[in-house]
Amino acid sequence: MSKLGNLGARLHRGEVGYDFVGNRKIWYGISILITITAIVGLAVRGLNMGIEFQGGAVFNTPKTSVSVSQAQEYAEEASGHDAIVQKLGSGDNATLRIQVAGIDTNQADKVSAELADKLGVAEKDVTGELVGPSWGEQIATKAWQGLVIFLVLVVIYLAIAFEWRMALAAFVALIHDITITVGIYALVGFEVTPGTVIGLLTILGYSLYDTVVVFDSLKEQTKDITKQTRWTYSDVANRSINSTLVRSVNTTVVALLPVAGLLFIGGGFLGAGMLNDISLSLFVGLAAGAYSSIFIATPLVADLKEREPQMKALRKRVLAKRAQAATPGGSPNTEVAADALDDEPEDAAPAVVGPRNQPSSRGRGRGRPSGKRR
Repeated sequence: MSKLGNLGARLHRGEVGYDFVGNRKIWYGISILITITAIVGLAVRGLNMGIEFQGGAVFNTPKTSVSVSQAQEYAEEASGHDAIVQKLGSGDNATLRIQVAGIDTNQADKVSAELADKLGVAEKDVTGELVGPSWGEQIATKAWQGLVIFLVLVVIYLAIAFEWRMALAAFVALIHDITITVGIYALVGFEVTPGTVIGLLTILGYSLYDTVVVFDSLKEQTKDITKQTRWTYSDVANRSINSTLVRSVNTTVVALLPVAGLLFIGGGFLGAGMLNDISLSLFVGLAAGAYSSIFIATPLVADLKEREPQMKALRKRVLAKRAQAATPGGSPNTEVAADALDDEPEDAAPAVVGPRNQPSSRGRGRGRPSGKRR
């Protein structure tokens, strides 16, 4: 743990780091590949919409020892439609929640009677709840409206608080996270419920938080960046990612652990299927959000900023200074490099000045203990 803390401190001070921005084409390629896979899965398999969105009936049975697969077979035979069965509890004391989509009131009464007969329970003990398709359509419409309003407000806020390039990059990252999460739902076949929508909006907020942390660091470190000739905008963007990297990883891991417990232990091992709809969206979304804030949003901002005339001019000056600090053979000339660093303006932004070695005195005061001239 102490080594991890020490690594975080060194990353924050800029003593070590990984070139995230320099390798951005790799991350863009990986994201495009994952996104295409998600879109193909969504187009081929589609989403398994819950009964709240497409209408139907929900039946709750009393305690029974009938298995989930057997109850699903009974429900599909009685209704002629696909059924989803969830087991609530364990052993012989478990109850069943059976969802059948696309049936009306008359069909629901018939299905309820047949289920009671095949499960060996009284018909009055099988309770049913009918969900109309119009109500489900209304929920879907409201969900889309909420998502669109959320995205619009996010873009407006970031454009005001930072700048339009950061707003655009954050928007791309959010669309990236939504596409991947929805695609995973299509590939896995988990049911989409209102809980899924809640999970999506939650992870978008979390992803935005992670992105804003990096953007805030980047904004602070690029104040008066054109007054110096040591770093390009991409260099500073890369340092911003590295300085917040350990924080992002720690918050993501801490958030993923309880969600993983819900998904793999609660929903998988214990069979509490109702947890799957929200836990999967949270798990995939949290992971995708952390990835996009580091590998997509900030490198994209650097790409956009480097197109500005001022940043192009800065890059030329920085590269010229670095070329001047190297010998014709390519090996660094420490004396010239030190002079190049000393030539920086006095009012250069302190936020972008990282750890640096002071130039060694070249013969000044040599041989005199006090270093004073006589």
